[in-house]
Amino acid sequence: MPDDAGARRRTGAGPVIVLALVLALAAVLLTALPDEDREGGRTCSARTVRDWDPDEPLTGEFARYGDDATRTDDWTGGDGTHSVRLPDGRVLWLFSDTYLGQVHAPPNPVGESVAWRDVATPLLRNSAVVMSPSGRLESTLPAPVFPDPAPRQWRWPVAARVEPRSPGSAEKVVRVLLWTRTAGQAPWIYGVPTATEVATLSLPALRLEGITTVLDQTSVADPARRVLFGTTAVDAGDWTYVFGGTDAQAASRPTSHAYVARVPRGRLGEPGAWEYWDGSRWAVRARPAAVLGDGEDKGVGSAFSVVRDGRTYVLFTMAAGTEGLTTVTAYWACSPTGPWHGPTKGFGPPLPRDGVAAYNPQAHEALGGDGRLVLSYDVNWLDANAAAAQLNITRDVSLYRPRFVSLRLAAP
Repeated sequence: MPDDAGARRRTGAGPVIVLALVLALAAVLLTALPDEDREGGRTCSARTVRDWDPDEPLTGEFARYGDDATRTDDWTGGDGTHSVRLPDGRVLWLFSDTYLGQVHAPPNPVGESVAWRDVATPLLRNSAVVMSPSGRLESTLPAPVFPDPAPRQWRWPVAARVEPRSPGSAEKVVRVLLWTRTAGQAPWIYGVPTATEVATLSLPALRLEGITTVLDQTSVADPARRVLFGTTAVDAGDWTYVFGGTDAQAASRPTSHAYVARVPRGRLGEPGAWEYWDGSRWAVRARPAAVLGDGEDKGVGSAFSVVRDGRTYVLFTMAAGTEGLTTVTAYWACSPTGPWHGPTKGFGPPLPRDGVAAYNPQAHEALGGDGRLVLSYDVNWLDANAAAAQLNITRDVSLYRPRFVSLRLAAP
């Protein structure tokens, strides 16, 4: 009888200990991953593009401004389109490679009925254009806005945010994320990924005050494994999630991998405040782990965009493979770290002529409304020879300007 009682006591102790261990482990996991950072902590719904239409007025506004020959020191074309709304209602548009100068009326030198620019027009690495609260493009900041850090290096601006000058300050500034690249040999014809930086612009004058390095990648020997952050940023709760990627085109793969970091809201300019997702947790000093991409039919282009629709994160990118020259597709997730579902059914935005490609789909939170989202895409001549491509986009200035669509998201 005593032995039976002892056996019952011993048998009952096991499940209690196991249950305690399980509960303790769950508590640790819940502490490590706040609700907004793990799927299942909060439910979300699948999203896809329900419908879309060309945004001809916005596309036309950039054509109007670019064709205006009143000045010769303003923007006539560029790519890498990003935007941020300023506190006074203006919108700051940021561009990577940019043409300023004069645009000539048609016909062009080969007899086509299109506006054109001289082939000797210099290409600058970045620029910024200011739009009035009413939606009219008004002025170009002195370019380049962000000077080259060293010979054979340059800076491309990407996502931007208006933040307090310092935590708790009433004074606001603009933080602009920058990609630093270094000139390289083929296949790195668009430069070797070098570093992620953050620039500070004053308000309301938009003067450059300083640039801080956030993540230097020069110690990563393989350029294909270097991650640049800032192609897009999403605010959620107390955090700004900053997405980045590797450069698949240079690495001869059809798709890049996506990565994510997070920063307490209002502290983009503090490198020590950045945390990187390493595949299992957020850490200040960590090798980022990919959250999307298999190197084949799933992944992102070198530039992509993420928005938050309710509790669902939606990522826009060019499709994998040859479809990536003409087709925008999307993924969705309940967390910035994934898992990301998709790709969903894509759509082909209008292209001005044969022989050109679309790239860099970017959402613009400063615009849109009534449940619709404004998405830009850049257009360039499709040619492996950079010199030939440049010749063609000078013969037709409309080929190197952003175009826009307005779309609506919904459950599939």
